[in-house]
Amino acid sequence: MSILPKQLPWVTAVCAAGVAFPAAAQVSEAEFRALRDLVTQQGQRIEQLEQGHQKDLQVHHQDQEQIQNFQKQLIEVQTVTTNTARKVETAQVQPANPVPSGPAASHNFAMVGDAEIQFGKVDGSHGAFGLADFAPIFLFRAGNDVLFETGFDFMLQNNAPGGSGSSSVFDVSFAQLDYLINDYATFVGGYMLLPVGTYTERSAGWLNKIPDDPMPRALLPSSGAGVQLRGAVPVGATGSSLTYAGFVANGPGSADGTSTAAALDVTGNVGYDSAGNRNNLHATPSGGGRIGWFMPFKPHYDVELGVSAMGGPWDNAGSHTWTGVVIDTSVHVSPFFEVKGEYINSWYGSSDLGEVHPSGWWTQAAYKLAGLDLELPYINNLELVSRYDTLRDGMGGKADRTTLGYVYYFTSTLLFEGDYEWVHGAHDQFVLQMSYGF
Repeated sequence: MSILPKQLPWVTAVCAAGVAFPAAAQVSEAEFRALRDLVTQQGQRIEQLEQGHQKDLQVHHQDQEQIQNFQKQLIEVQTVTTNTARKVETAQVQPANPVPSGPAASHNFAMVGDAEIQFGKVDGSHGAFGLADFAPIFLFRAGNDVLFETGFDFMLQNNAPGGSGSSSVFDVSFAQLDYLINDYATFVGGYMLLPVGTYTERSAGWLNKIPDDPMPRALLPSSGAGVQLRGAVPVGATGSSLTYAGFVANGPGSADGTSTAAALDVTGNVGYDSAGNRNNLHATPSGGGRIGWFMPFKPHYDVELGVSAMGGPWDNAGSHTWTGVVIDTSVHVSPFFEVKGEYINSWYGSSDLGEVHPSGWWTQAAYKLAGLDLELPYINNLELVSRYDTLRDGMGGKADRTTLGYVYYFTSTLLFEGDYEWVHGAHDQFVLQMSYGF
């Protein structure tokens, strides 16, 4: 492409001459030749510049073509390299004879649980180590939706006075299969922890900050063989949720086959009757469930309230029923203070005393001294606990107990607990316990 027309130098020269000299001015022949030579030289220089510019454009186009070729070659090399790496990786991972896919071989099995050693002394008697317990829980995940869990108790404890010394106890606490239907529902089947109140599922064992159970919990079954549907549904955007559980399971039965009030056995009967026959004492299971409302305000500040019930026939003939109702609550105020408790009311029919109404309640509070921010040695690891529990057996017996104690945290899972118990109408006692959760 030409930068300037070929006639442009002469036009420029003539214009310049017309502007520079008036019409009347006289120019000599030598001056005219010099001006003409100057204009010719300028035209030649401009033409040289134009030729150089054309060469530069050609070189630029050639460079662009080379760059594009290099880029295409680079892409091809990268593609070949990636494909080769994938082939190598596949060859290393895949066996010579591929097997059908299944659950991963790792992270499917785990063992957790707790262990305790306990020392106690009742007023008027000598102190002794009265309990050594190892309670493993085995967890197995068969897939994304199928889980199995079972818990055992291996316990060494002293016999009653006059016995032969210590005795060993082996007990299956629970053994259940969980199938996750969706985010809001889970099916449970097997020997289950029953959601009658919350103590059994959340506070038993080393999770309890006082070494022994609240007395009113003896009025309720803790586990049973059956099936259950449970889950939670979020409510709003504040983190609140509605929890639910419904179950059918073997409930309380008769300890000796009779329907007298003293024969009620809330632990349930599975496997053998009093005569050694392998069957359940009665063929009709119990049913029940729990509905709870959990409402958080901010981290470590929340309230939970729940209502649960269970009922069904308990004697062999199925002519008498047992019913239990529980109201439970839990409150957390800061990471350092919590209060929880349960009110338990039950009633059942009997052949000798008619309708019997056992009841009781308990409340427990705990405060971690770390909340005082004293920065003193050992103080931040200490938590103070207290509990009041009362029991009425419905047959004239009653008991009231006040407990004060502590928990010292060597670690988050190694605890040293101690408490002193004032029991109305009975001997006071203190208990020390070392607990380890794993």
